[in-house]
Amino acid sequence: MTMNSGASGRIPRIPPRPELPDLAAARRLGPAVTVEARWQQLLLVWRWHHERHEALHPGNAYPGIVALIEAASAEPKLRQLYPFTSHFRVLFSSCTSYPWSVQAPSIEPLRDGRFRVRRPRSSEAIGVTHTAGIAVALAVDNLPAGLGPAVDSRGDGNRDL
Repeated sequence: MTMNSGASGRIPRIPPRPELPDLAAARRLGPAVTVEARWQQLLLVWRWHHERHEALHPGNAYPGIVALIEAASAEPKLRQLYPFTSHFRVLFSSCTSYPWSVQAPSIEPLRDGRFRVRRPRSSEAIGVTHTAGIAVALAVDNLPAGLGPAVDSRGDGNRDL
């Protein structure tokens, strides 16, 4: 596929789509494997989106979601939860399947480079930070006590969604 990038006439080089971990296969191996596969998927997908954006729209800012996912994945208390994104927000579920059980704060990269941490299932902000790492720390500080590793709430570890 070729695309003209405008006045320069240069055809951007779009990175190939990444090969993603098989989430259905991971689900058959249990919640811990599912969570790990999902973290890997998120990082690969959002890195690809970022690279694609840079190729197609050089010089246009892209939200800091990649840095946010990298920082969140490095935090053990969040790494044990099932991550997903919605409207560039990163959310964390204590269940590995829908319906999600979101008890942890969500984190959103802002266009100005900062990050907003919101209360679970709310638009109320806990705070706004200048780095992804500080946003992750703020989210961890606001985790409910005893929030443990994500579980498979379906009660059937062999059924795929």
